[in-house]
Amino acid sequence: MQRVSQASCTVNGEITGKINTGFLVLLGIEEADTLEDLTWLAQKIVNMRIFYDESGLMNKSLADVDGRILLISQFTLFAQTKKGNRPSFIKAAKPAQAIPLYEKMIAELAQLSNTKIETGIFGADMKIELLNDGPVTIMMDTKDKDRH
Repeated sequence: MQRVSQASCTVNGEITGKINTGFLVLLGIEEADTLEDLTWLAQKIVNMRIFYDESGLMNKSLADVDGRILLISQFTLFAQTKKGNRPSFIKAAKPAQAIPLYEKMIAELAQLSNTKIETGIFGADMKIELLNDGPVTIMMDTKDKDRH
């Protein structure tokens, strides 16, 4: 998740999603992910307080700054690079499993944030443009909830 001043996704020359202040969320879905994982992650994203308050402290959430979310599916987050120079994506969920979970995440984020979620197109060759604000990038792993 990256805090952005603006971000957009273009597929085949057409903008599929665009936001100003908010979060660019790069979502990787692995075979072991469940609906419970998505619910936990959606709540974390929507409630994350990483926008500056009047004192210059990261203390405001997405709702506090009237922010939006651009959600992009990205299986390459599960690249395994231990052997050789060609990454393996064996842990990434196959589309039959990943697409319903991705769509559930869109719905969950929309419900929790009470806003339309901007998106890319699952599996497409997407061009992402962003102006990272900070930069602030937060990595969250649903398989390591105790660390988050």
